[in-house]
This record gives sequence, C-alpha cells and structure tokens, in this order.
Amino acid sequence: MASAQEPISRFIHVADGLRLHALDYAAPAGNAGLLPVVCLPGLARSADDFDRVARKLQGDGRRVVALDYRGRGLSDWDPDWRRYDFDVEQKDIAAQLADAGVAQAVFIGTSRGGLHTMRIAARRPGVVRAAALNDIGPKIEHAGLLRIKRYVGRLPPIPSMREAIALMRMTAGVDFSGVSPQEWDSYARLTFIEKDGKVQLRYDPELSHTLDSVKPDVTPEEHWDDFAALAGVPILAIRGANSDILSPEVFDEMARRAPRLEQVLVEGQGHAPLLLDEPTISRIAEFLRKCP
Repeated sequence: MASAQEPISRFIHVADGLRLHALDYAAPAGNAGLLPVVCLPGLARSADDFDRVARKLQGDGRRVVALDYRGRGLSDWDPDWRRYDFDVEQKDIAAQLADAGVAQAVFIGTSRGGLHTMRIAARRPGVVRAAALNDIGPKIEHAGLLRIKRYVGRLPPIPSMREAIALMRMTAGVDFSGVSPQEWDSYARLTFIEKDGKVQLRYDPELSHTLDSVKPDVTPEEHWDDFAALAGVPILAIRGANSDILSPEVFDEMARRAPRLEQVLVEGQGHAPLLLDEPTISRIAEFLRKCP
C-alpha cells in the first residue's frame, strides 16, 4: 500500500464571487495512470464525510477530490438561498473540477451527490467513467423526503458536543442500529461544530428552502433519463438496509437497467450509510480496483 499524504484545501472564487472549498488527497508518486475520484456529499453534508474513504483510496494509489458545495463545510454561504439549486451547484462543481485539473473521474455521490453524478453523466458525456451511488436512485421515496424536510436547517439549543451526540443517537438510533459509539461520535463532529460556546450546524440553515416544494400532495420528480446515462459505466449502488429514500424495488430496477451495476446492502443503517465502517469502505475500494 502506498504512503498517504494529508489532504490540502483548495479554494476558488466562482463567477458570483463566492469562495468554494474542496479537499484534495494527492495520489502517491507513480500512480498517474489511475483516474482521480471525485466525492460529492449529500444535501447538508460536507467533504469531510469522505475522509476515511478518501484515505483508503489514496492508499490504493488514487487521487481523491472531495467537494464542499456552496453553503456547506468551508465554502461560503450564499446570501441568496435561491442559488442553492442543482443548476448553480452543477456550475460550481464544473468550476471546482476545472481548477483541480480533473477532466474525467470516478465519482462517489451520497444522496444529492448521487443525483449530481447522474446529471453530470447526462449533460457532460465522458466525464463520469464509473460511479458509486450511496443510497440514492432515480426515484426518491416521498416519505423519506418529508422526513428530511422536518429536520434540515432546524437545530434546538445544544450546549455541548456530548449532548449533540446523544441527540443524534436518540433521533436516528433505530434506523442506524449498526453504528458503533465511536462512529456516532465521528458522525456528530461531521455534522456540528462547537463555536462561540454553543453547538452549531456545519451548513447554512437556509438550505431548508431547497425542500420547500416537498409537500404531502406533490409527487417528487424522477431521474431515470439521467440514470440511463450511467448505464454504460461500472456502478456500485449502495443501499442502507433501513433506508426510506431508496426502496428495494428501485434498487433492483437500477440493477435491471444497468447490467454492470453491483449492489451493496449496508445492514443496520438507513439514509444514508455513513461511510465510516471498514466493511463498506473496503467494498468501495474493491469496486474501484476494477475501475479505470
């Protein structure tokens, strides 16, 4: 296994003036022939979610670039919440990848990041050479979206990280019964930050507006046309066994429509698997060893 280097932070300013951040895990010397890996997080998540996966893949000789969308992680918050939409984020992703010198890559996308991966495959043919989709498919379960809408951007007063960890275990422990105490601690620190004597979100609470259209009587849009653009490349589809976003039926339909798709079921986790446990990380690494 090649020796790993610590990631560096890349910052760029995009056309509307916002400064965006990415983590860049350099490939070890002598591995220039392998495509880089681009990691795209979920709606209210950040590049740090992929740290354990990135270090594993870096050790296997890959360069890994993990992005913070606008309003998340170390990227600037947008003063206009209406720009937290797919089209703007697609332009941001393109600018960040151009800055990093990435023309083609293997993509790992969690939830919203998987939808971005499908959209990139459909709109920029040849960029996505393989993809790992973490608990996301072309059809999203409505009940799961309604559940997410209830908590994104909302945070009760929490005096310490210890209480934040307890809150996460209390609210999500049933669906994530397979998560260890150490992983709960890690996940809480990826979700919150202690600042000015209180626990705060690591994203702009105005992101909640991205779910304004999610209503009990409105059927979510489907993305099968975008998914079809991935059908010709290797795909690893990951599903949390307790997921309320990616149903077993859609999971299997994805495999039917994409003959090169491999399935992974993560027991004891819901939406979305945290990518903190060694078996899931090793399965992703195994998949990538077969990719360009």
